[in-house]
Amino acid sequence: MKIDQTKIEGLKVITLDRFNDERGSLTVIYDKKSLDQIGFLKNFNQNYYSISKKNVIRGMHFQIPPEDHAKFVYVTRGKILDVILDIRKNSPTYGQYATVELSSENHVAVFIPRGCAHGFLAKEDDSCVIYLQETMRSPENEAGIRFDSFELDWGLKEPIISSRDLSLPAFNSYNSPFV
Repeated sequence: MKIDQTKIEGLKVITLDRFNDERGSLTVIYDKKSLDQIGFLKNFNQNYYSISKKNVIRGMHFQIPPEDHAKFVYVTRGKILDVILDIRKNSPTYGQYATVELSSENHVAVFIPRGCAHGFLAKEDDSCVIYLQETMRSPENEAGIRFDSFELDWGLKEPIISSRDLSLPAFNSYNSPFV
């Protein structure tokens, strides 16, 4: 397992160990010894997966305190462009984003710290994304930033986006509770 720090404090890109033979492959998703070094989720309380069509954009989502959480995200099928936006007001990278390609072929995962908005673009049909979260879903604490309200060019003229995600506030008008 290889763990790389990004320009955003706490955001880690993790290349998972993968073993191939004549039967197929085996990928090590969780290695406590390695992941404890980065402050990995000591207890993850909810696990989701989504399946998306090509050109779907999901995000940019997060939960506000006291139900905020770190996430661990990986892809078991397909390919996505994973996007993480730092919304911690006192962070040196506040308002900056990072992108990471996650796919079933590259066996890369991301660890997303609290105080970052998360979203992705499905680059292939039937892209399956797994999310591990520290806290349970809390509808009253759900929040988000509109996907097209910060500097990222998603590279699509007609993305597929939910009405909920289209109604999220713009980054420059959102008063972040993360300090």
